[in-house]
This record gives sequence, structure tokens and C-alpha cells, in this order.
Amino acid sequence: MNSDNKSLEIDTVDWLGAGAAIASITAVGVALGLGLPLLSVILEQRGFSSTVIGFNTAVAGLASILATPLTTPIARRLGVRLTMLICILAAAISALGFYYFTSLLAWTLLRLVFHFSVTTMFVLSEFWINMAAPPKRRGLILGIYATSLALGFAAGPFVFSQVGSQGITPFAIGASVLLASAVPLIAAWNREPPLTKTHKGSGFRRHLFSVPAATGAVLVFGAVEAGGFALFPIFGSRLGMDEASAAQLLTAVGLGSVALQIPIGLISDRVRDRRSLLLLFAGIGLAGSLVLPLISGSWWAMAVVLFGWGGVVAGLYTVGLAHLGSRLSGHDLASANAAFIFCYSMGMLIGPQLIGGSMDVFGTSGFAWSLASMFAAYFIFMAFRLARIRRRP
Repeated sequence: MNSDNKSLEIDTVDWLGAGAAIASITAVGVALGLGLPLLSVILEQRGFSSTVIGFNTAVAGLASILATPLTTPIARRLGVRLTMLICILAAAISALGFYYFTSLLAWTLLRLVFHFSVTTMFVLSEFWINMAAPPKRRGLILGIYATSLALGFAAGPFVFSQVGSQGITPFAIGASVLLASAVPLIAAWNREPPLTKTHKGSGFRRHLFSVPAATGAVLVFGAVEAGGFALFPIFGSRLGMDEASAAQLLTAVGLGSVALQIPIGLISDRVRDRRSLLLLFAGIGLAGSLVLPLISGSWWAMAVVLFGWGGVVAGLYTVGLAHLGSRLSGHDLASANAAFIFCYSMGMLIGPQLIGGSMDVFGTSGFAWSLASMFAAYFIFMAFRLARIRRRP
């Protein structure tokens, strides 16, 4: 009987629906992994400072903050699948818009449209996947999801290293990948999860603080990812690297994420308390950030460290999302996923400005110091939280 129950749990995974959601988020990963460094390099070529570049990048976080509380009401009215399809089209059109419209104001508006769209895709994809994942398989399925996202982020910088920042080619590639993700979504058109109105008090704001270990983890991850990906090419250029070499180091970060997310997801299914993993990952993120300036003279040493560091840091997202899913169930997950992505978006707003400002004030070393400060803040928060929990009778 027990064996039959386990088989039933495994069989409840909707692989077609989950696959459509994963395909959409992989395309988003490629577009972001390509777009963040691409736009920063172009802005620097036009003579803008790191602070201005960081501010323009942070508009992505503002767009995401606007999108997260609106996603569930929009999807409830239009349906999950139609909302995602509209967002795919809007993101692809705005990706091409960066090539045709060159003013800083235009790029600010395009970032608002692009990141509003991809944030909505993030929220709905994660809701769909969490609904498709039985509890005992959630870590594994989210590991597959995070691996696909990381693969997209790894592919983006690699494409950038091959095609460079000139011409329409990089923009056209990003738009084409986004449009291609509509194909599996259409194939799973009849498999969308139901999204109905939940009980009073289960809304978006409540879930910002209901699972602080998860929302804090994704806040830090969003800051590190958005700020790090956007400003790493500038950090690399100040160390004497060319565009391709810096982009390939970002690819190393992405490949580390690809390699480690499924093992991390499997481990998270077996630990008693996922918060201990989050504490560990924050500590490794802090250590890796502090080591970065010491090895900046060796491209290969940086590639090796960034490979492991990138994989572990991405675990903040994977394990944070699994921890969120383990604490909530049913339709509350839609609002909880919106809150989770809202905190990711807050990180996207904070990270580029903090890192860009630090580089202008402290020079090249400000890149690593600002990363370290964010990991240190979360590490201290989690250490005190776990210590308090374990003192309870």
C-alpha cells in the first residue's frame, strides 16, 4: 500500500505542463543572461558611469515590483496560459526595441516593459511547477527547473561572447528564443493549473513575511544576480579583460548553476531543515566574494571559483523556493510565489545600484566588497534566526 501511494505521488507530476513552464523560464534565462551584460557594455561604450548603468539596470527591479502584486489578479482574469503568451510577445518586442531606440529614456521604458513581462512569467511558471510537484518530489522538480533557468543564464553570456555587442544580432537572438518558448506553452494549452480566488487573508502582502528564510534568500540572490551579471563585464574590463573573456567567466557562473541545482534539490529533499542549507550557502557566497579580488590576476582561477560559487549561490533560489513550497499548499502558492518574486525584484532594484555605486566610490574592489556585504547580512540574519528557533523548547 505504501509503495502504491509513492507511485501515485510520482504519477501526479504533470510533466507536460511543468515542461511548458520550464521552457518559458529557460527562455527568460537566456534573454536575461544575454541582455544584462549586453546593455551594460553598450551603455559604458556610450560613456555612462557605473552608477548610471546600475541605476538603469535597477529599473528592472522596479518593473518587477510593479508586476508581482498584479500577476495573480491578471492571470485570474485572463488565465495562466494566455497571460504567459502575452508576456512572451511583449518581452520579445521590447528586446528588439533596445536596438531600434537608443536614448536612455527609451531604454528605461523598454526595461519596464521587458521586466514586467518576464516577472509575470516567473511568477506563473513557479506557481505552475509547484502545483505540479508532489511534496516528496518538490526538491527534485525545482532542481530541474533551476537547472534549466541556470542553463539559460549560462547560454546568454556565451552567446554574447560569440556575437559581441555590435549590430542587431544579439537582440534578435534574445527575441527569437523568447518567441520559441511559446511553442511548448501552446502544446500544454489545456494543462494549465486552476487559479481561483483564495480565502481572505491569503494575499500577496501576507506572504512577504510568512516564510522569511525563503524571501530573504531570494532577495540576496536577486541582488547578486542582477548586479553581478550587469556589472561583471565592467569589473572585468577594469582588470584588463576583453568582452569575450569577461562574458566567458559569466558563463562559468551559469554552468556551475547548471551542474549543481539538481544535486542541491535532491539534498534539500533529505535534510531535516532546509534553513540550515540556506545558512551554509550564504557562508559560501560570502567566502567566494572575499576571495575574488585575491585571484583576479588569473582567469582560470576565477573561472574555477566562479563555477562552484555560482552553483552554490543559485542554491539560495532553489532551496528557498523548495522551502516556500514545503510551508504552503494549494492556491496560496500563487500569492506566495508572487511575494517570492517580489523579494527577488527588490534584490534586482538594490543590487545594481549598490554594486555600481561601490565601484565608483571604492574602485574595482568595490565589486567584491558589495557582494560580500549582501551575503554577510543574510548570513547573520539566518544564524540568529536558527539559533532562536533551536532554543525553543
